[in-house]
Amino acid sequence: MTKLKIGTRGSKLALTQCGWVQRQIVAALGGDPAQADETAPLVTISTAGDRIQDRRLIEAGGKQLFTKEIEDALLRGDIDVAVHSLKDMPAADIPGLSLAAIPVREDPRDAFLSLNYGTIDDLPQGARLGTASLRRQAQMLSIRPDLEIVMTRGNVDTRLAKLKAGDCDAMLLAAAGLNRMGLSDHIRSYINPDIHASAPGQGALAIQCRTEDLGAGWMKALHHEATFLCVQAERGALEALEASCRTAVGAYATLTGSQLTLFVEALSADGRTRWQRREMVSNPDAVSARNLGLRLGVDIKAEAGPDLIQYEG
Repeated sequence: MTKLKIGTRGSKLALTQCGWVQRQIVAALGGDPAQADETAPLVTISTAGDRIQDRRLIEAGGKQLFTKEIEDALLRGDIDVAVHSLKDMPAADIPGLSLAAIPVREDPRDAFLSLNYGTIDDLPQGARLGTASLRRQAQMLSIRPDLEIVMTRGNVDTRLAKLKAGDCDAMLLAAAGLNRMGLSDHIRSYINPDIHASAPGQGALAIQCRTEDLGAGWMKALHHEATFLCVQAERGALEALEASCRTAVGAYATLTGSQLTLFVEALSADGRTRWQRREMVSNPDAVSARNLGLRLGVDIKAEAGPDLIQYEG
């Protein structure tokens, strides 16, 4: 069996996620998941996003800081497949690369963590909330304008250590990462994504390959169509809004039976202004799901105008 080299970031969360994908790929190839490293070895690649911890991503270059080195390795042929957190991927496709599969999604919600408080409403006046996300900042300030936002970068373990050390009174993290790392017991409550939309693609993984390699049998085995349709809609909105770390944008899609519902919002950095759209489409396919996101994103962009871009660095 030809070896399939899988590229990943080196954080504990990235390795945990990629290890799960690795075992799924090996099983789909007819191999023994217990011997996954022999069939589909992991190749750890350091990214600029991992190395830069002292400022927001937009100050250093944006979302592509988590993907560029891995995608370059894929284009060079150093690896055969890349695994990303979909929410870290910019909306624009990279020439020569394609999404090979979107596996079943984990919990897409934001999780509220605190040593002393159960929910965002329980926080005392002027409490310190840790996040590096402009979206999370704006959403929480929209309901708690008294909060002090503490810029908190780093991997999951680093952020949990900052919370324990008292750097902030509470913190927001993606529930999916905590679940995958077996850290769900740190979660005190969840942010309702029907009210405060999650990041587009949050909770989903993206398996990326060279476009010429599309169509391998294992790709179909790992692909989850319902997740794919939801993230197609969310990333359509992302594309229309040109959302990056410069914009406070959320998009959350659900598929119930044959009905896909998409909620999209953009906010001013201080949370005082929110632009929102919610719409449904029946019997969606990849094109209609994406078009729904594009349409709602375009509507919000037209309404918000130049106020949409909130952070210029």
